[in-house]
Amino acid sequence: MPLSDLQIRKAKQQDKVYRLSDGWGLHLAVKPSGSKLWQLRYRYLGKEKTFSIGQYPVISLADARKKRDEAKLLIAEGKDPSVEKQLTQIDAETRARMTFKEVADEYYENLVDRGLAVATLRKKRWHIEDLARPLHTRPIDQVTAAELLHLLKPIERSGRRETAKKLRSTISAIFRLAMVTMRAPADPSAALKDALLPPKVRGRAAITDEKEFGQLLRRLDEYTGWPVIPAAMKFQILTCTRPGEARGARLHEFDLENRTWTIPPERMKMRREHKIPLSSQAFNIVRENWSEIKGMELLFPSLISNRKLLSENAFNTVLRRLGYSGDEVTAHGFRVTASTILNSREFNPDVIEAVLAHQDTNAIRRTYNRTTYWDQRVELMQIWADLCDEFKA
Repeated sequence: MPLSDLQIRKAKQQDKVYRLSDGWGLHLAVKPSGSKLWQLRYRYLGKEKTFSIGQYPVISLADARKKRDEAKLLIAEGKDPSVEKQLTQIDAETRARMTFKEVADEYYENLVDRGLAVATLRKKRWHIEDLARPLHTRPIDQVTAAELLHLLKPIERSGRRETAKKLRSTISAIFRLAMVTMRAPADPSAALKDALLPPKVRGRAAITDEKEFGQLLRRLDEYTGWPVIPAAMKFQILTCTRPGEARGARLHEFDLENRTWTIPPERMKMRREHKIPLSSQAFNIVRENWSEIKGMELLFPSLISNRKLLSENAFNTVLRRLGYSGDEVTAHGFRVTASTILNSREFNPDVIEAVLAHQDTNAIRRTYNRTTYWDQRVELMQIWADLCDEFKA
């Protein structure tokens, strides 16, 4: 017999859950707490299931009957009401997270969880927070290729072609996340690959002439500023590392007994551990800058604090004070210098690449070639250090 509102209102809680039937599978579950919940019992693919409609009095008797009829119609169409309800909830939750900025923030958190380098994260945050700001409040499924082109072209016209290219790549990754989470049907930035001008390839400014490089090394020896910086620069040159790797050298990364320096994966560009044999000259720099102060971690600390790294511009600032412009040489160019000179002297190119911690561009060869050329690298690093002394002289 169908229920009435009076019956429902008068229904009192008991020690156990009990149900009042309204017919056609619809019933009201009265819980010991006094709450009343509309439920629908039905069969789907031969199994008995229960579908929660909602609480009374939020869902009235008339509303409950209407939802029961809608559920019955779904069953008649071969659909499961419980599954359809879940899909509706997922769609609602998805649409609540539909702006470009919200998806971009999720993308950034994924990068953080993957442990990307701090410099990479900083650049991605700059792309999202600053360069892509006009897109922040836009529903991501409504952003068009024309809209993205309007954002990227002014950056390109300002001469920053590489920035425009990298920003398009970041935006594309954000859209791919939106696609797999059902918040965007496609990636509109994919259509822009040929719409943007290619970046003008410009190599690292570097001195590759041995005599000129020797002159730079002499000037570095004569530098009268904060001594830690030229020491760190010489160490970078002797170890053929990147500026950030040298600036971030930690005492615990060194094995003084075996004269090696092991840079952990999280500080390497390719996210792989890199073990470096130290030449006599490089080892002497380590000894001279070693500190036994408790809590000291950095080999080359900042003048401001022994817990802070030298700034990113520290090396290039010294080069400018020595009279070199940014078009002549940069700290990143020291690796180009070493590679050019060593290759010109016909040392084994594979050993040179191993010294520079470069990854083989041939994927198949990279898979099977696990050698590190350790013995050859030990020899080559000492030869390189002796050459640097020779150039100075």
